[in-house]
Amino acid sequence: MIKVENLTKIYGGKTVLNLADLEIQKGQSFGLVGNNGAGKTTLFSLLLDLIQPTTGSVINNGVEVSSSEEWKPFTSAFIDESFLIGYLTPEEYFYFIGELRGQNKADVEALLANYEDFFHGEILGQKKYLRDLSKGNQKKAGIVASFIGSPEVIILDEPFANLDPTTQIRLKQIIKDLAENKNITVLVSSHDLMHVTEVCERIVVLNKGEIVKDIQTSTETLQELESFFAG
Repeated sequence: MIKVENLTKIYGGKTVLNLADLEIQKGQSFGLVGNNGAGKTTLFSLLLDLIQPTTGSVINNGVEVSSSEEWKPFTSAFIDESFLIGYLTPEEYFYFIGELRGQNKADVEALLANYEDFFHGEILGQKKYLRDLSKGNQKKAGIVASFIGSPEVIILDEPFANLDPTTQIRLKQIIKDLAENKNITVLVSSHDLMHVTEVCERIVVLNKGEIVKDIQTSTETLQELESFFAG
């Protein structure tokens, strides 16, 4: 379970995130939506200890992320291309992540074999560095790398951006499959309301750093979200 308590982040006197309380249950597929500047990436960055909170704490499966690194072995993420190592090929990068997570080459290759359709022949065996791949293919590599080592918590920030329609459809199925494993907590932020309602069982709406809606997904959720953002 992920628990946020009295979490704030202030930049230059401006509060960009202000969450009194938020709990995400183990095994939940959790969606985060909001306009630009709503605080989505700030929240994910705090969950991953990439930035320090102004006040409050983040607890990941009983571990406070800002005071211990014991959460890292069971948590993975892909936020943006800065998570990649540009001078490595995708294969080298996957093996590197595998080594960090206690996986040998055979383990990594077995996992990669499950994502051949997602890679669509554009990632492996191309003899290209990650920095030379398209934004979409960089994203595909980063997303799959976050699955290495059987993490219990996976955080994906705007995973559908820069992906073509076929890849978006494949990614939705991948996230659904992950969410069916109730030992994996999947957190997804997205500007695409339709995608996030299709893959997440719970959706939180952020506006100016605060939670304004917390919805258990149903057949009415997409219309509810569209009405909210249209207003």
